[in-house]
Amino acid sequence: MLKAGVLGAGHLGKIHLRLLQQSNKYDLVGFYDADEENAKRVIDEFGYRYFKTIDELIEAVDVVDIVTPTLSHYECAKKAIKKGKHIFIEKPITNTVEEAETIRTLVAEHGVKGQVGHVERFNPAFLAVKDKIENPMFIETHRLAEFNPRGTDVPVVLDLMIHDIDIILSVVNSPIKHISASGVSVVSETPDIANARLEFKNGCVANLTASRISLKNMRKTRFFQRDAYISVDFLEKKCEVVKMKDAPENPGDFDMILQNAEGIKKQIYFDNPTVESNNAILDELETFADAINNNTKPIVTLHDGTEALRIATMVINQF
Repeated sequence: MLKAGVLGAGHLGKIHLRLLQQSNKYDLVGFYDADEENAKRVIDEFGYRYFKTIDELIEAVDVVDIVTPTLSHYECAKKAIKKGKHIFIEKPITNTVEEAETIRTLVAEHGVKGQVGHVERFNPAFLAVKDKIENPMFIETHRLAEFNPRGTDVPVVLDLMIHDIDIILSVVNSPIKHISASGVSVVSETPDIANARLEFKNGCVANLTASRISLKNMRKTRFFQRDAYISVDFLEKKCEVVKMKDAPENPGDFDMILQNAEGIKKQIYFDNPTVESNNAILDELETFADAINNNTKPIVTLHDGTEALRIATMVINQF
């Protein structure tokens, strides 16, 4: 088993600690948290071993799981990599693209592996339809959340929209040609609601909306492609696939048939795959262990995390 340690024991850090302890691919060694009062509460409640410094924890493990605030990702990752440790790093990968590029260079120099915590890649609803998404030409995403003071230190693009940016980049095999965006600060010092339009060189257009001041939570993405419409509800973990094929000469009474202006008839049918329940955070952590043990490429690479941050930064710069 790989020895793992967690940097940061906030809301998400505690989830990582619990899952690493449950996993049969990791041996949870302990954690570090800069807030000693919080660290004491975590020790009292869960009994995890506490390290007084980041350096002590790094020395004791094979894998460093970085779940600290974004501003400290770079320094934490740099220390771990230079000690020859593999890094799992929560999204966004770092605060700036330049920091992310440096981390990628260091990982290559020191021969270690890194994965970024873009957890929606492991959402069971997305996994169920991922192979059915082929050359989408229009994508629409809505990621809306009720207001929560946690996370408002960064723009909503880095807090929420970056999830959808990563998903879109993973299915659209084309460079971005143009970005237009707008954002509004309502209750925070940084934008709380934002919309972005990503235009790709192959003609695909993605329209993304993210809000953290909504009255209800929503995380839906719709993919439109030739002869198919695919909907993914990341929150409810449901998906829908609507496809079209040439209509039979003698359709049945219950067949759904459409006829276009040219007289071409298409049959509409549903091809909804089974959504297998999973724990997405556990899956992303364990697939990283597999990548280390088998010397294979992590599912969400540091390159993926860097590109998601690059596009998110370009969106923010439009405001």
